Amino acid sequence: MDTLTKLSFRPVTIDAVPALREILRKAESRTCDYTIAGLLMWSDYFHYQYDIVDNTLFIKGVSENDTAVPAFSMPIGDMALRDAISLVFDYCRHHNLPVQFSAVPEDRLSDFYCLGPCRIEELTDWADYLYNAADLATLQGNKYSKKRNHVNRFIADNPDYDYRPLTIDNIEAVKEFYHRTTLQPDASQELADAEREQVFNVLDNYQRFPFEGAVLSTHRHGIVAFTIGEIIGDTLYVHIEKMNHTIPGAGETINKLFAADMTTRHGVNYINREEDVGDEGLRKAKLSYHPVMLLKKYNLSIENPKA
Repeated sequence: MDTLTKLSFRPVTIDAVPALREILRKAESRTCDYTIAGLLMWSDYFHYQYDIVDNTLFIKGVSENDTAVPAFSMPIGDMALRDAISLVFDYCRHHNLPVQFSAVPEDRLSDFYCLGPCRIEELTDWADYLYNAADLATLQGNKYSKKRNHVNRFIADNPDYDYRPLTIDNIEAVKEFYHRTTLQPDASQELADAEREQVFNVLDNYQRFPFEGAVLSTHRHGIVAFTIGEIIGDTLYVHIEKMNHTIPGAGETINKLFAADMTTRHGVNYINREEDVGDEGLRKAKLSYHPVMLLKKYNLSIENPKA
């Protein structure tokens, strides 16, 4: 690495998707922070900026548990972590910033230990829920009996239901449906408002994203749910799932059908349904699907990285 190399960050925008996508495939962890939607949908909220040096991605933003604190994502790509951290350290020293990384996956913490003394803090509200894809696609076994009952209720009530891919042909109808969808009463208003804006941004630019989506409709109600995900390696990341909460079983049904669809067509082994951001309603809902693992994340500060 050229010792004169300096990081120069620029905003994360939709125009960066092709370059980001190539490097994000190199991420070794299954956390949602290293996906296109994980960066683009939260770029305004976390003030994400990026630079690419020697086929390595650097992300500057703020801490996930304190948006007043500047922080960096773990660099990913071809550069050795020691060299990448050295670039971050030089940048922080030049700009008088603390060396802090946010949302470091638990399985990568040990990679930082050789760089010097670290201060570690678990981000308890930001762990991702990881599921066995076959479990969500089939809902087999006693532990999923309630979920199967909800799906069966939906099918019994709506034998004419229609499940189909989200495409340019139905996206305007999906946007109209989402305009009418109200927020859950226990949702965090600030996060919910940020997400809602970004969901519309994804729908407005859907063809420019490497995403897969699906729409669930009935003859009587029209669209009752839609979902959008992203596949990286053997994992499906469900970034968006919205439903009419007054229609019994709509959410459980699109969850199951989308999981089955993606498992059949793409052979995914895992499904990441992302964080609960401290929302008790979301936490209860995500736990009810019996994750195989919580992908924990941490803030990590380095006082003085070793050369």
